Amino acid sequence: MAEDWKKTLSLYVNQSNQDEVDYRMRADHTLITDLDYLLRRGEQKRKLDEWYRARGAVPLRCETRARLLREIERREGEMEVELLLARKMDYEKGGARHQEERIVKQRLTLQREGESWSVTRVFQPVPERSAPPVLPGAEEGRNYRQQGEAGRSPRPFLNRDILGGGGLRSNPYRREDAVLYADRWWDGFNPEFAAFEVDCTNYISQCLFAGGAPINYTGKRESGWWYKGYLGGREAWSYSWSVANALERYLTHSDAGLRAELVSRPEQLQLGDVIIYDWDGDGAYQHSTIVTAFDAGGMPLVNAHTVPSKHRYWDYRDSYAWTENTVYRFFHIADRF
Repeated sequence: MAEDWKKTLSLYVNQSNQDEVDYRMRADHTLITDLDYLLRRGEQKRKLDEWYRARGAVPLRCETRARLLREIERREGEMEVELLLARKMDYEKGGARHQEERIVKQRLTLQREGESWSVTRVFQPVPERSAPPVLPGAEEGRNYRQQGEAGRSPRPFLNRDILGGGGLRSNPYRREDAVLYADRWWDGFNPEFAAFEVDCTNYISQCLFAGGAPINYTGKRESGWWYKGYLGGREAWSYSWSVANALERYLTHSDAGLRAELVSRPEQLQLGDVIIYDWDGDGAYQHSTIVTAFDAGGMPLVNAHTVPSKHRYWDYRDSYAWTENTVYRFFHIADRF
C-alpha cells in the first residue's frame, strides 16, 4: 500500500503521453484533480490541434520515458515528486514522417484518498521564459552550475583554425559541423564548458563555435563574443556568449568575425542559422535556437537547451512560453568569417 502512489504516477505518465497525440475531450476518469492545470491543459490541447492543422501536419504517436528525479517531500498521505519526461513525437507532413524529441520537468503532488491516490497539483516550469536580460557576476552567480570533474574549471577554447598561425583569415562557416555538434549535445552538456540552468544561448554559442565562428575576445563581458571558462574563480565569458538578449544585439550589429544577416522569414534560413525569441514582444529576448533540419514543407526545425529539444518546429507555439505577442529574429549566419 505504501508504494501505490508509484502506480498512480505510472498511470499519470501514460495519460500524459496519450494527451500529446489525442486532443479529444476525455470522458473517462482522470487521475488529476488540479482544476487549474486541467483548464490550462485543455486550452493547450485545443491550440495544439489548431497548430498541427495549420501546419498541414498530423501527430501519429508519442513515446514518453519518465524518470523519478527525486522525492521532494513525503508527508502522511501525501507525496511531492519531481519527474523528468523524455518525449519522442512522430508526425506526418507532406507524405514524410518526422520525429522531434524533448525533455521536460514536472513537479507533482499526489494525495491518498481512501484506497487510491490522485494527482492534486501539477507544476509545469517554463524555463524558456526565465532567461535574465543580463547575467550576474560571479559574486551573484547562482544561475549556473559547473560540469566535469570536481574542482576542475573548463579549459579556455581557442578556434585555432581562425586564430592560429598568422592572424585572422577568411574561413567558411561549416554548417554541417554546427549541426553535428547541436545533435550531439542537445540532451547533455559538453563537460569542457560551464553549463547554466538557463543554458540556451551558451549551447547555441558552442554550436556556432563548432562550425568555425571566430572568437572575438575583448576581455570585457559587455562586448565581443568569447569564452574562457573560469579565471581566478570568476566567470570569464561575454554576455553575448551566454544571454539571448546580448547575442541578439551582437548578431544585429557585428560587422566583423561572427556576423549575421537579419532575414524576414523562416524559409530564408539554412542549417546552422539562429532564431532568437522575445515571448512578450517587449524587446527583451529570452530564448535562442539553432536550425538543424527542415520539414517536408521546407520549414526550419531547431535544437535548443534549457528545455532540451531536437528537431522541434521553429515557432514554439507548443510551448507554454509562447504568447500572441511573440517576436522572432531570424539570423542567417555569414557563409564566411
